Amino acid sequence: MPQATPRSSLLGARPSVFLLAGAFVTGMFLFAQGGCGGDECQDAADCREDKGPPASNTEWVCEDKRCEQHSVQVPPPDSGTDAGTPDAGRPDAGTPDAGTPDSGPTTVSVQVLAFNDFHGQLEEPAAQILTGVAPDGGPVRVNAGGVTYFARHIAALRAANPNTVVVAAGDLIGASPLLSGLFHDEPTVEAMNLIGLDLVAVGNHEFDEGSTELLRMQSGGCHPVDGCLDGDGFPGAKFKFLAANVATGVDRTLFPRYDVREFGGVKVAFIGMTLEDTPEIVTPTGVAGLTFKDEVQTVNALVPELRRQGIEAIIVVVHQGGIPTSGSLVNECKGAGADGLISGAIVGVAKGLNDAVDVIVSGHTHQAYNCVIDGKVVTSASSMGQLITDIDLTLSKATGDVVEARANNVIVTRDVQEVGAVKELVTKYQGLVTPRANRVIGWVSQTLRTQSDSVGQSTLGYVIADSQLEATKPANLGGAQVAFMNPGGVRADIAQGEVTYGEAFTTQPFGNSLVTLTLTGAQIEQLLEWQWRPSGATLMLLPSAGFTYAFSASAPVGSRVDPASIRINGVTVDPAANYRVTANNYLVSGGDGFQVFAEGTNRLGGAVDSDALEAYLKAHSSQSSPLPAPALNRITLLPYNGAHGG
Repeated sequence: MPQATPRSSLLGARPSVFLLAGAFVTGMFLFAQGGCGGDECQDAADCREDKGPPASNTEWVCEDKRCEQHSVQVPPPDSGTDAGTPDAGRPDAGTPDAGTPDSGPTTVSVQVLAFNDFHGQLEEPAAQILTGVAPDGGPVRVNAGGVTYFARHIAALRAANPNTVVVAAGDLIGASPLLSGLFHDEPTVEAMNLIGLDLVAVGNHEFDEGSTELLRMQSGGCHPVDGCLDGDGFPGAKFKFLAANVATGVDRTLFPRYDVREFGGVKVAFIGMTLEDTPEIVTPTGVAGLTFKDEVQTVNALVPELRRQGIEAIIVVVHQGGIPTSGSLVNECKGAGADGLISGAIVGVAKGLNDAVDVIVSGHTHQAYNCVIDGKVVTSASSMGQLITDIDLTLSKATGDVVEARANNVIVTRDVQEVGAVKELVTKYQGLVTPRANRVIGWVSQTLRTQSDSVGQSTLGYVIADSQLEATKPANLGGAQVAFMNPGGVRADIAQGEVTYGEAFTTQPFGNSLVTLTLTGAQIEQLLEWQWRPSGATLMLLPSAGFTYAFSASAPVGSRVDPASIRINGVTVDPAANYRVTANNYLVSGGDGFQVFAEGTNRLGGAVDSDALEAYLKAHSSQSSPLPAPALNRITLLPYNGAHGG
């Protein structure tokens, strides 16, 4: 495989793309209300907007400013509890594309548009993208994202090359804002159907509601409990989920392992995977019966199979990522890794993959980077639809291999016209969700922060833990004496002033239920010690009011907590005594690796976490007396003591 060449900046993109986009945007203002006017169109998005969905097994194409339907061959989505394909045997049936070769007789040009970690962000996210440094040394940032603008950028880029595949590297859904999450992420799937997404590698958050629910996302149908909350049916995804390393049994996978596309007689394989560590960071019941295999071994085992099919161009789309240096621009690759490049798990994956792999589309870390690692282009497009990675491949017709690969992270700016059909979809769900989202459920005297202090405490995390303790404190509801909250489950700040249901949902979008169980004092100590992992990772739990302890950062892992300092309401915890402890079902089932919870006895299920928070705010706040932020004094860092270790 030849050395891949990434494009280093936005200025290095194909002039044709930006000339096209500029002409496109200018032209759109000539049409009243953004319409095409009669049968005229600028791209396929206009056809979908003006004429509605295409007929079955066809897709809209804008040719000579007129909308035409071209036939496509799309295999029906797999269905059933074990919807995957064998690890050996018949090849996965891809979706063939006729393809249009370059003007040159020996190569064909293919464009891959990639993104990751969308998380159901249909509305404009608050986060911004760093674009440079101002003369005074400060950062220059630009607003980016919003699915209606995202759709237009995809359409403009797609128009530059008819040989285009749109892929996503996981966490398309899950941990979503209320607009999508309230409807079990059906709105996001519907939006991506309109945009023309082709392939998605499953991420860890795709399993937030379990594998059966994820299969429903593919095949469609109303939710088994809530029905179709929007009042109509749910068709499921027109795009295909891929899960090469998620096994349901011997030689079976949850979704197809890969998809093959053909352009001008040259085949390209897309292998989709999630991170091997998914069971450690999702609710175990959501991945029950599934085995998550090593990413590198999975791909390398598929390479011979693909080559037997005459496939030399291989793209891996994987929900695993890297970490660039803070302040890096979107097309840089600077980091703390080897040779000053990014660090993180994706680096080891890239170096371990067979050299037959040409491109790795990554995600999970919500970072932006554009790298070449071990001769492979490795990209990531931040998160929430703020960037689109435009990957251009030049394929040899003679060998089928990638002659050249270039990548460019394109900012999803908001200076383009929104796609009308997508905007109508968003407006529909906004109308359905607004009354519930705007309902005031409490008041807070200052902003409650997810950000922790130097020892891992956060004001919002403590309020959530307090709400869970109160919800399960009555004897008939659990008799809880302490509650613990996982910091990863606290997703967004709650601003000072009135608190709406929408804000509360956004900070806890998982719909976890509370569980109260019995642990001994010794088990509670073990639970606290496991916050510091042998690997060097630290994951601090957030305890409810009345629970305090102290630890030494200089002590060896496994003996950092002072047992005499563990107190409930000022009384030292007895290692031999029993205590009633509450946590959400994610933690209780072993999430974040806290296996001590699995030893708990006398379990009792409780309220949904968001309901507990709403009840707590209603009980403890009013407009005239808002809830104060709790003091960050439940965990104490002991001063360094050489005699204590370290």
